[in-house]
Amino acid sequence: MKILVTGKNGQLGSEINSLVTSYPQHHFYFTGSSEFNLSSKESMSSFLSNYQFDLIINCAAYTAVDKAEDDSEMAEMVNVEGVHFLAEYCAEKNIKIIHISTDYVFDGSKNTTYIESDITNPTGVYGETKRKGEIELINSRAHSIIIRTSWVYSTFGNNFVKTMMKLGSERESLNVVIDQIGTPTYANDLANACLTIANQIDNWKPGCTIYHYSNEGVTSWYDFAHEIMSLAKLKCKVSPIETYEYPTKAKRPHFSVLNKKKIRTDFNLEVPNWKESLQKMLIENSRND
Repeated sequence: MKILVTGKNGQLGSEINSLVTSYPQHHFYFTGSSEFNLSSKESMSSFLSNYQFDLIINCAAYTAVDKAEDDSEMAEMVNVEGVHFLAEYCAEKNIKIIHISTDYVFDGSKNTTYIESDITNPTGVYGETKRKGEIELINSRAHSIIIRTSWVYSTFGNNFVKTMMKLGSERESLNVVIDQIGTPTYANDLANACLTIANQIDNWKPGCTIYHYSNEGVTSWYDFAHEIMSLAKLKCKVSPIETYEYPTKAKRPHFSVLNKKKIRTDFNLEVPNWKESLQKMLIENSRND
């Protein structure tokens, strides 16, 4: 298979790139925004006119959650119009697509795990544009899979784990919110899931299918930070605060634990616990330092 992976400089794109040697049977092409920009139809058309692909894994997105509140036009261009173009192109050329979405399509008012068919109700621009992008794929004729994920971190790029490690080595104490509940996702695990699904491309259900993927388990940002300090052997004290004590431009879901039963069953996936994956990431990160 010829596989195009967009967003090569992001966390997920970088993790997929780190795994390709395990898939020598496929030809991978990685693009960043300089050569394949979701905010520009001309950029995408120009690149795609030179190649033929069997599958696109779309890791590219506008993900600056708070910035999106003031930059809604760009978020819309990338997360909606860019996905519309990809969906139409894939439908026309009979290319399959894996598209990454987010737990922010939910409002967080539920107190049990979110399944794929639950009603969406995003509360901010980022979530709204990601949901509109999902709808573009659903309404197109493209043979597609949407994977919603949450709280992504990696050895690549900037993320919560790296921020906590940096602050934990510089400060004696930190305050972290305790009343936002979800599950972290190690991007390397998500990358493995994407490639496992790509390998089973002949078994995909027709049309567009939505799946949820994060690591297993449930935690708060406070408990996540506490575990990071503990595993990294940092002496920084982490104290719990509530969301109202740490106001942000975009409202976060209070509860966004994703149910992984469907993706586990359909693709025979093993989903690691978040603590186990955090430990793996920290070991990998220390090797890269």
